[in-house]
Amino acid sequence: MPLPNRVRPDGALFADPARGLLFGNRGGRFHDPDSRALPTRNHASRQWICCVLAFKSRRRQVWGQGYTELFFCDEVTALAAGHRPCMECRRADALAYRAAMVAGLGLADVPRFPQIDRLLDGERRIGRVRRLHALPAETLPDGAMVQIATGEWLALKGGLALPWTPAGYAAPVRRPAGTVAVLTPPASLAALVNGYQPLWHPSAAKRLPA
Repeated sequence: MPLPNRVRPDGALFADPARGLLFGNRGGRFHDPDSRALPTRNHASRQWICCVLAFKSRRRQVWGQGYTELFFCDEVTALAAGHRPCMECRRADALAYRAAMVAGLGLADVPRFPQIDRLLDGERRIGRVRRLHALPAETLPDGAMVQIATGEWLALKGGLALPWTPAGYAAPVRRPAGTVAVLTPPASLAALVNGYQPLWHPSAAKRLPA
């Protein structure tokens, strides 16, 4: 049986046998190593990161005594859930994300990553409730994720939108118009607008016209 360690675009955890493209954590352990059941908490700290699947030949027992390992369909999903690139295993991506975010937000000073984590934490939740941002669809960049109904999400790319599934993206639909409920935090939207290129699941390219 798969562990409930996959991450939905809204940040919730679930079990699914599909293999994700990225791995990550939320700043420590919040699962029970004995039962390895779906935890009641969804994070250990504000540091929500997404990482590569393999780094320096490290091997881990998933959901053992260490931190709570999580897996994402792709980086578009991870950004929507409120994660950002890891500075250890994805240093170049983390620095590119920060530079694009700083430009997008018009910040005078470059924040340290704990400051970015604090900003993202306030943008992804209100207490224990997932925070959605009502924004005009026409202003959203490629890689933004919107919620169209409970448990239904679209990733925006070009003039189309790709329905999210745990194993990748389904056939594209028309891009939504008007005000939409956006999952991707504004800080990450600013990074996407200003040139940050997230890792997409290969199904996205297969689904879109050449």
